[in-house]
Amino acid sequence: MSEAEAKKEPTASSEKQFVIQKVYVRDISFETPNSPHIFQEKWEPETNMQLGNKAVVLAEGVHEVILSVTVTAKIGDKTAYLAEVQQSGIFNISGYGQDELAAMVGSYCPNILFPFARETIADLVTRGGFPQLLLSPVNFDALYHEYAQQQKRQQEGGESEVQH
Repeated sequence: MSEAEAKKEPTASSEKQFVIQKVYVRDISFETPNSPHIFQEKWEPETNMQLGNKAVVLAEGVHEVILSVTVTAKIGDKTAYLAEVQQSGIFNISGYGQDELAAMVGSYCPNILFPFARETIADLVTRGGFPQLLLSPVNFDALYHEYAQQQKRQQEGGESEVQH
């Protein structure tokens, strides 16, 4: 191989790599604080879903991403159930710039994890004796973009305060 050909080939360290090592439930909780009486109520719940995302560097190029999903169903002021799942994954991610890496752990990985969390919550709710719950898909790309814009505004605001 000529020297020119060797320069054209990307090195292993500069190649972008993404591998799913493991997907697992890190923590799970299901509570029905008002059972069995809640089963006698007319089933017209108000349902609320909260999402959270956290990434932890386990080793160079190895990241744990934890997607937290909490679903609360209430009938009036009574909680019918509270389902919480921390769906996690271990991902090998290398060769990406800092902004790309942030988007991977803030959007791409949660997109992979959400269907698993969604299935787990649906199963918990059904096993808890309640009608099936199907969570709508979530646009993690839009949520991450909104988060990144908010961070940028805070940094710009902080810098202008320092200058005054």
